[in-house]
This record gives sequence, C-alpha cells and structure tokens, in this order.
Amino acid sequence: MEQEYLFVYSRLKLLIKDAHKSFNQVERELGYPRNTLKNYKYKKKPSIGRVFEMANYFNVSIEFLLGIEEKDNKNSLAYRLEKLNREKKELEILILEGQKE
Repeated sequence: MEQEYLFVYSRLKLLIKDAHKSFNQVERELGYPRNTLKNYKYKKKPSIGRVFEMANYFNVSIEFLLGIEEKDNKNSLAYRLEKLNREKKELEILILEGQKE
C-alpha cells in the first residue's frame, strides 16, 4: 500500500518540473507547511483531500496523480466529473455572493 503513494511523489516531481517551479514554491501556493510534498517520498501518505487539491492545482486527474493512468487523460470520465463538480461549486459561490449584494 505504501508503494502506491510513491507514484504521487514521482508524478508531483514531474509536474513541478514541467511547471518550472520548486517544491517549496508549490507548497507556499497551496498553503502547505514546508517539506509537505517532499515528505510524500518516504515518510507520509497524502490525504485524499490533499491529492484532490494537488490534482486541481496541476489541472490533472486524480488517477494520473496516483499512478492509475499513465497519461494525463483530461478526457477521462473521472476528470470530467471532477471538473464539472468544481465548476458547479464555483458557479454556486458566485450566485450566493451575488445574492448577498
């Protein structure tokens, strides 16, 4: 089971490199404590919430981040549902904020 989470670290490493950022920069942008992402290499398993946040941050599917999919398949059903859920939540927030005014 622990070996599964090594995929998260290896995929994060690739995504961070492709984004031309550092681990520390991504941690700051996500509001995570320092070395949170590097700890996923050996010491700690990410929560499902963190996996979702990181997938959202890098605009990849959770399946890709977990190593279930080899390619970042943005056409997968799971990715489309995640995106739809995010967009629906954002729309609902905008509607609620508009009602407050």
